Amino acid sequence: MLVCPVDDTIRILLATDNHIGYNERDPVRGQDSINTFKEILQLAVKHDVDFVLLAGDLFHDNKPSRECLYQTMALLREYTMGNKPIQLELLSDPDEGKADGFSFPAINYEDANFNVGIPVFSIHGNHDDPQGAGAEGALCALDVLSVSGLVNYMGKIDLPISDANAPTTGIAVRPVLLRKGTTYLGLYGVGNVKDQRMHFELRSNRVRMFMPRDKDNWFNVLLLHQNRVKHGPQESVPEGMFDDSIDLVVWGHEHDCRIVPEPVAGKNYYITQPGSSVATSLADGEAIQKHAALLQIQGKEFQLTPIPLRTVRPFVIESVVLSEVAEEEGIDLADQIDISKYLKTRVNALIDQANRLWDERNTKAVEDGEEEIPRMLPLVRLKVDTTGVTATSNPIRFGQDFQGRIANPRDVLVFHRSKKPATRGGKVAIDQPELSIDDPNLTVSEKLAKVRVATLVEEYLSAQELQLLGEGGMSDAIQMFVEKDDIHAIETHVVKSLKTLMNNVQGSEEVDEEDVVDMLVKAKEQHEKDYAENKAKARTTKKGKAPAMDDDQSDDSMMMDIDAGGAGGSDFDEEPESDVPPPKRKKAPAQPKKAPAKAPAKKAPAKGRGKKAVVSDDDDVIELDDDEEEEEQPKPAKKTNRAAVLSQPSRKAPAKKKAATSAPAAGRSSRAAATKARGRMMVDDDDSD
Repeated sequence: MLVCPVDDTIRILLATDNHIGYNERDPVRGQDSINTFKEILQLAVKHDVDFVLLAGDLFHDNKPSRECLYQTMALLREYTMGNKPIQLELLSDPDEGKADGFSFPAINYEDANFNVGIPVFSIHGNHDDPQGAGAEGALCALDVLSVSGLVNYMGKIDLPISDANAPTTGIAVRPVLLRKGTTYLGLYGVGNVKDQRMHFELRSNRVRMFMPRDKDNWFNVLLLHQNRVKHGPQESVPEGMFDDSIDLVVWGHEHDCRIVPEPVAGKNYYITQPGSSVATSLADGEAIQKHAALLQIQGKEFQLTPIPLRTVRPFVIESVVLSEVAEEEGIDLADQIDISKYLKTRVNALIDQANRLWDERNTKAVEDGEEEIPRMLPLVRLKVDTTGVTATSNPIRFGQDFQGRIANPRDVLVFHRSKKPATRGGKVAIDQPELSIDDPNLTVSEKLAKVRVATLVEEYLSAQELQLLGEGGMSDAIQMFVEKDDIHAIETHVVKSLKTLMNNVQGSEEVDEEDVVDMLVKAKEQHEKDYAENKAKARTTKKGKAPAMDDDQSDDSMMMDIDAGGAGGSDFDEEPESDVPPPKRKKAPAQPKKAPAKAPAKKAPAKGRGKKAVVSDDDDVIELDDDEEEEEQPKPAKKTNRAAVLSQPSRKAPAKKKAATSAPAAGRSSRAAATKARGRMMVDDDDSD
């Protein structure tokens, strides 16, 4: 246990992920986040701390409501302002990070106009990160609290705009240096950055931490707000990639409470993960009891004491597999009423468990001299596996029976089914796992290492019988939708693919229905071949335009995805080149005797009219010139489709030969004549129908 003179001990209250404003419209849970934040500030006063340290996501929304801002600012003024003397000496520049164009310092207790009793230091998270490009740059809610003198905002980072500036800029972390007696403390804040970017910057040694020359005599604390759990190859930050001079890492963003410091293999520092102070999802990690922490530092030694948060609602969660319970309890899976009775019994048991948990915690707190808190409605979640069940009850209607007994009656139940391997098409062997991660011979760590969005999509599509769409293009479109958040990627790919297929199978004569399937198969194979060739060609073109890099950087997959500009874009960006109709029409004469039915040939071009390709570049680098060029590419295809539409009536409506013969001339003369001819054609089609 740490025992030291009071004058040399720095006392800090740690908390993170307060998510003030979460679910604020809910009549029952709307004040949960602000009540717990109030408790945290009260704990700071009670334990007579030197300052409060927050590791991101103070607010749940990037633009918190006026009521949310009002309550937060009122609480900060109530509990952090006062006549208590500040015993911390600021050794770093007080103007570091201050608002441009103003004279007041960045550290509020250095301002003579404020009487600060307990300073609050905070970084931003992914929920309340800076946004916008106004005259003052990107701003967030913490900037408002900072200029108002209530919060000391740290960890705001300007990422390099171009690759040319990256080697000299990267991520620069400037500390807040404090001293109390003989204890020297360095606070290094890194606000939330995209995990792929942070992973790359750390791996490339481009995170520059400005440390004192005698850094070994300082106790250095690093605050960051990133993914700790792996969600992909670069979608998390490895624990062992920080500077060796760091003594303690305060990790935000992860909501499960792992507040007891954990050692890192091969490193001298520890990691503490306080977790969120309010449950923002009904997941297993949120069911762990919420804590703040009292951190005491003296010299190079520290002691961390977890403090349970009493104003957090009790949360219990349980899973039920109905097919297993049916044998034990004698439940008829075909009887919906019988199933509902059993589920209500389980929910009632969970409510009793949550109430006992609250009473036990409350009783212990009263024995320790705390005030008794009235019982709060608990959060209850029952996950039900309905595999083999034909009908289930409505979860919302089911929860109405527990109105007034739990805080979340509308989502107390969640139904899900176990996934079964696909058996159609014969492409997936019955005795073999459908996906690579379903292999029962793999360990959990090996399965996690194999989890890739692109791999899962590719394996899933290869097991399906796609008759029209190619697996390669569809996989790229889904990857764009997931990783680049391009909501139009799948729609654009489907429209373009169908349009290209219709152009490939167009002919001048009618064919039997049996031959249509063969034509579509051949057209699909040709489309996949052309797509692969254009994709390879696009990669070769990109590599030729990429800037020169060192051997280490050229092998860096993160460099390709984020920082290499044209060298690392998605392959899907080049899809419009593969779907341009003109190259396909050169191959149309090869099938002069094959033509689809009249209806598809007449309506297919109309479906693609007016669609524009939506191309998403890398999230960190936006090239407007490339976007404009991509949007202009579909224009030749539109003209070709119009010509196809104008020439089609000559084969379908012999009685309108005059209009059909004038269509090519109209297409060559002017747009107005073509539009007029097209209007006559559309009227004729309606009459013929």
